[in-house]
Amino acid sequence: MSLAIQPIRTSRDLESFIRLPWRLYHDDSNWTPPLLTSERKLFDRTLNPFWKHAEAEHFLARRNGRIVGRISAIVNRTHNELHGEKTGFWGFYECERDAEASLALFRAAEEWMRSRGMERSLGPANPSINDTAGLLIDGFKWPAFVLMTYNPRHYVEQVEAAGYGKAMDLWAYILLHKELVREKIDRVANEVAARAEVTIRNVEMKHFERELRLINEIYNDAWEKNWGFVPMTEDEIRFVAEDMKSIVLPELVYFAYYRGEPVAFSLAVPDINHLLRKCKGRLFPFGWFYFLKFNIRKIPTFRVIALGVRKKYQHLGMGTLFYKRYFDEGLRLGYKAAEMSWILEVNEPMNKPLQNMGGKPYKTYRMYDKRLEVGS
Repeated sequence: MSLAIQPIRTSRDLESFIRLPWRLYHDDSNWTPPLLTSERKLFDRTLNPFWKHAEAEHFLARRNGRIVGRISAIVNRTHNELHGEKTGFWGFYECERDAEASLALFRAAEEWMRSRGMERSLGPANPSINDTAGLLIDGFKWPAFVLMTYNPRHYVEQVEAAGYGKAMDLWAYILLHKELVREKIDRVANEVAARAEVTIRNVEMKHFERELRLINEIYNDAWEKNWGFVPMTEDEIRFVAEDMKSIVLPELVYFAYYRGEPVAFSLAVPDINHLLRKCKGRLFPFGWFYFLKFNIRKIPTFRVIALGVRKKYQHLGMGTLFYKRYFDEGLRLGYKAAEMSWILEVNEPMNKPLQNMGGKPYKTYRMYDKRLEVGS
């Protein structure tokens, strides 16, 4: 049977690329369809500011004319300039149980990267590590939380068969209120609050632009030394925030001040995947019904997406203050559980406190890489 790997060239190709997962995951109840409108914006070079400093080629695999897989090859100039690397990224990978097609997709992506001087392939990043990233390698029996990836088990075999090995693992923790160990975190948080002159406030949505600038400043400072970090521009922060604005609850977004200076923030959102699975990726004509009928504050779980402290103040232990605030507020608001994700496996200052309070790394996502040999 004939196999063809072709770059997308038309809007129809792009729509086929975007919609492929709906067919591949048709019988998988753990998959959450993304909103089609958001997916189209992500690939739109005029709307998504990421493409101002990056380029990509998107490939479709067709067997006898039928689409069986897809992959994107990406060069993020900001990443390479910051890290002094020649790294290309692969992302948006989806494929049937077709070993030949899978291998051909990776070869096409890698050849495109080589043609642009890249010496390493890293992924999955969709399209960057600041977006959804990582291949699920453990924890398949649970659906993904909002803005986290999901994939079937056979993707692990396909990626490794293409010659990829572990670059870094990303952990997701689940915290159940009924299993929380509060004593230590409460004690440490109270000690930090007493000695550090720290105050915490909720986000003020009426000052949206001001809050975005503050998040951008703290984010780019706090994560600067993290593995794989790439700073986000104000335009990129705004692009993400505009999509999330409708699901942000002020009671789940905090800023911390040390002696009057803003030094940390934490962002959590309700796990709207509960609703998106019913919408099937569409808000129209019937998707809004689920959002209107099911008040977003009735969702029983939330995800802590980001928690960052400026480097100068990371020794103060302010993360524990945020944790305690989430537990106190979560109980008051009726939440049953929270996911903290994702966290680098080497980030001991984040992992140890979560484990001490009963958090379990119940899912593992992996970033894979491969050296790109010239002429291979």
